[in-house]
Amino acid sequence: MEGAEFDDILDDWFIESLKTYKDLHVYQLEHPTQVIEWTTGKTVCVAGYSPTKNEILELHLPLKLFADENKGLCAERDFKVVHGGFTDGPVRCLRHVPGTRCAVTSDGLSSNLQVWDLGGDDSDVIRRTGSVEGRRGESEGGSRIAARLSSQPQILHGARSSDIQLTHLTSGQTLYKLDTDSADPLSSLQFVSDSVFLAGCCNGNVYVADTRTSAAPQLSPPLASSGESILWWTDAFAGPDPSGCRVIRLSSSGQAVVSDLRNPGGAVSRAQLDVQTQRCSVDGVRVSWAPALDDCIAVSGFSGAVQIYNTSVWRTELQESRPLFEHRGHVVSSQQSNDGVPVFVTSHVWHPDLPRTLLSAASDGSVHVWDWVDQSAADGPAPGTK
Repeated sequence: MEGAEFDDILDDWFIESLKTYKDLHVYQLEHPTQVIEWTTGKTVCVAGYSPTKNEILELHLPLKLFADENKGLCAERDFKVVHGGFTDGPVRCLRHVPGTRCAVTSDGLSSNLQVWDLGGDDSDVIRRTGSVEGRRGESEGGSRIAARLSSQPQILHGARSSDIQLTHLTSGQTLYKLDTDSADPLSSLQFVSDSVFLAGCCNGNVYVADTRTSAAPQLSPPLASSGESILWWTDAFAGPDPSGCRVIRLSSSGQAVVSDLRNPGGAVSRAQLDVQTQRCSVDGVRVSWAPALDDCIAVSGFSGAVQIYNTSVWRTELQESRPLFEHRGHVVSSQQSNDGVPVFVTSHVWHPDLPRTLLSAASDGSVHVWDWVDQSAADGPAPGTK
């Protein structure tokens, strides 16, 4: 693409963005990240995934994003590094432990985890303080991690379904192990209540278990036909009532299925998403429910865009679905990465409280925080805030 042609595309997108975004802020990392994790409502932790040394940073989002009125008068429009350090290897998964200044990471090389002190008012240094031993040595893809708010810091982790365990972070004591003989590689792991968790597997299987009991977990296979070449990603959102938890499973062929945790084997609705399926990896794709916007999901990792879908219009019969909104800022602002490979989104996360605000990161090192405008609101009822 010629420089003048690219400049025209960039100018057109910038003009369009004035109508499609309430806020849009950009930050450039030295190296790209696959992890974006909230540490507070205004700060996130990111880390690189290069094979050797990487930065691990806590970033404060632009204050302008949180100004209720007179945003134009707010001088702070930039991201700010508040704490930082270095890792000896890649970071493929990162979880903040609620109620603490502690984070736990996986390097994707084994099931062992690394424990970090994120610093405080008296120190701007993020430093490694320990490790957690997994139940498996070398493991392709590394461990998935889930953390919950409790009086004692505990983390749920594992690389495969048979490896899942709950560990007391301070003592290293194993508090729970999942009772299953199946060794399905995991794509996600999350708590849906204080004790109930969901483990999503790359083959589409979903395990639901309770850490208070040693009973065997509830197993739900994928609702669509699955093959060796099909990968699946899972996310769940419980809201204030865990019994009404919704689960979404997304396949590498672009098929999405919504189910209810009370009957995860059945389909509430499904859709064929408008995604590029040629390039995707287990660690690259993300699907996530909006925590403060009814029925909306975000999808990334198939291309250089983050797509927002409204699942309330889906039906039980499979149908094609177009995104409600598409953030193309990463791919538009960068023709291609330095090695000639087109830019693709490496991660995204919804803001926990601001309904239409997301952060996203891309393979060129760019990090965007954006508050999108629902253009469909003029044509009919829009998804509601929670």
